[in-house]
Amino acid sequence: MRFLSGHEPDHDLTYDDLFIVPNRSEVSSRFDVDMATHDGTGTTVPLVVANMTAVAGKRMAETVARRGGLVVIPQDIPETATADTISYVKSRHLIADTPVVLGPTDLMAHAQGLIPKRAHGCAVVVDDDGRPIGLIPRAHGGGDLDMFSELRLSMVPVPVLLPDTTEPRIAFDTLTEANVDLAVLTDTDGRLSGVLSRIGALRAGIYRPNVDRDGRLRIATAVGINGDVVSKARTLAQAGSDLLVVDTAHGHQAKMLAALSALAEADLGVPLAAGNVVTAAGTRDLVNAGASIVKVGVGPGAMCTTRMMTGVGRPQFSAVAECAATAHEMGAAVWADGGVRHPRDVALAIAAGASNVMIGSWFAGTYESPGDLHTDADGEYKVNFGMASKRAVAARSSADGAYDRARKALFEEGISSSRIRIDPDRPSVEDLIDQICAGLRSTATYTGARDLGELHRNAVLGVQSAAGFAEGRPLPGGW
Repeated sequence: MRFLSGHEPDHDLTYDDLFIVPNRSEVSSRFDVDMATHDGTGTTVPLVVANMTAVAGKRMAETVARRGGLVVIPQDIPETATADTISYVKSRHLIADTPVVLGPTDLMAHAQGLIPKRAHGCAVVVDDDGRPIGLIPRAHGGGDLDMFSELRLSMVPVPVLLPDTTEPRIAFDTLTEANVDLAVLTDTDGRLSGVLSRIGALRAGIYRPNVDRDGRLRIATAVGINGDVVSKARTLAQAGSDLLVVDTAHGHQAKMLAALSALAEADLGVPLAAGNVVTAAGTRDLVNAGASIVKVGVGPGAMCTTRMMTGVGRPQFSAVAECAATAHEMGAAVWADGGVRHPRDVALAIAAGASNVMIGSWFAGTYESPGDLHTDADGEYKVNFGMASKRAVAARSSADGAYDRARKALFEEGISSSRIRIDPDRPSVEDLIDQICAGLRSTATYTGARDLGELHRNAVLGVQSAAGFAEGRPLPGGW
């Protein structure tokens, strides 16, 4: 990348401070752009879901990996639960979505409580042999629905039943001809394999799943720097984790370097990411200690109060650009972690040299995030919280004595409860991935880039005032 002025500004920059200048382009279609990254993660779109308890769970992991991204399971999830999540994600279909599955004698209340955890909006009722016999659509508002009735009394027939080997385009055409939105897929014995929506069939032709060498969806896991880090990491690697993230708020410290060096020496057979840092020196030390990926960002996250509490941090674009330049010189990569609020921010992070962009709170308000769905006068929402907040610290220190737990709770640096609204136009994480990737693909065509490496090399950046940023915001209500 280079700056329009010919020289880099003498002050640090956020994403809002910058714009990308269009170049002459030979790229005629957004679909000609290769979105894959080359940092050892296998991602075919440059998106990693942050290891936040309210964001990263098994539903998020399978959905995002199916579209080419990667989810990092948080460090404070028990090892047995994390192993179960890894096994679950590894067993998922590469095209079909996993539905809510219930039996004919289950209650309607159970179904309606579970259906919002899936974007396709219904549950599949199966018989004792696992064969689909009906659907239960989501009831908005309840109405006269008897929540204590058995599903067999209210289920609707399956409108489209297809073999799970059906090509997505054929499934799309079949659904379009039948004028329905969802097909139920079955194996050769007629047992339920999954469901495929019309838009899911369309996405299957656009995105490539992020899969391991055995053709299974990839998933990453996080570990901290306290306790027997090597033992926990080995357990996660043996359970099938495709990447380990060594994670702490201040990554440029001796304890991190010791933990990372021990993991590198243990040679667990998976790539190591580590962070967080915001300087070339921090990047250099982490790579020398064994990281092939460095997480960059201190304080830009929506749930983080570090900068206001401590004054510590750095504007995210400049942090990513400096750390990426150092990492590239050393044969490593960086993830831009935090501060992303618009698709343009993802494009700017890639322009700065990031191989992947980590997203947390933006994805918290989706059906796939782990939290329960709540409703108030303004609509549906989920509750999010920061990973250095009192709530997260309490969960992480649950094994400590009462005194130590109380002492740690005094020092929070994050928001413990925030309502993240479900966007009715984009309620699924897949809707947000579509939006982000559409913007990023367009950025590539504007800069004459056929892949993300070219986007970084071709990007010409200008510095703008707050008025310049405001001018670029849409005004759907007029002015």
